[in-house]
Amino acid sequence: MVVTEAVSMGLLKSPGEMGADIVAAEGQSIGNALNFGGPYIGLFATRDKLVRQMPGRLCGETADAEGRRGFVLTLSTREQHIRRDKATSNICTNSGLCSLAFTIHMSLLGETGLRRMALLNHEKALATRDAVSSVPGVEILTPRFFNEFAVKLPKNAVEVVEQLAERGVLAGVPYGRLNPGAGFDDVLLIAATETTTDDDIQSLKTALAEVL
Repeated sequence: MVVTEAVSMGLLKSPGEMGADIVAAEGQSIGNALNFGGPYIGLFATRDKLVRQMPGRLCGETADAEGRRGFVLTLSTREQHIRRDKATSNICTNSGLCSLAFTIHMSLLGETGLRRMALLNHEKALATRDAVSSVPGVEILTPRFFNEFAVKLPKNAVEVVEQLAERGVLAGVPYGRLNPGAGFDDVLLIAATETTTDDDIQSLKTALAEVL
C-alpha cells in the first residue's frame, strides 16, 4: 500500500522503473482478517517476459461478442490439471475466497479511498508514536515508518506485553519472537491502523506507563 501510494504521487519510482523483474508484497490487510496464521493473500507481479513462468493463473479483461466488458482466465498452467503432483502452485477454495475478499475491498475503496486509508494509517501511527515516546524509558528506534514502528523498552518486551494484556491492552509483538537470540529482547513492535482510536492510543500510553 505504501509503495502504491508513493508511486501514484510521484514520490517513488515503480518497481519496473527501478529495474526489478519480480515484485512481491503482503496483501492480508486489504479485505482479509487475521486468521491464526492463514490463509492469507500475497501480491505478485513480473515483467511480461516472465509471465509464463509464474505459478498460478492470470485473469485478464476482454469483451464478449456484444462488446460488453468481462474477465476471463488468460493464462492457466496445464500442469495444475494433468501433473498435479509436480505442479508449482495449487489454486484452492481458500485462495479464491481470499482473492475475492481482496478484490471486493479494493473495489469499494477505489483510488481515493485507498489514499485516504493510507493517510489515516500513517496519522494514527504518528499519534501512537508521540504517545508512547512520552512515557519515560521508551526509545523510538524507527525514524521513518508507515504504520508500524519499533521501540526499545527498559524491561523485557515479553514481560511488558503480558502485563499489558492483563490490563486489557494488546500492545504489539516482542521483536525477540521474530529474531530469537539476536539481543532484541527489550524491543517491541507496535502498529496502528485506520481502526485505531484516540482512546486506544491513550489506553496504551497509560498502561505502558504503569507497567514501566
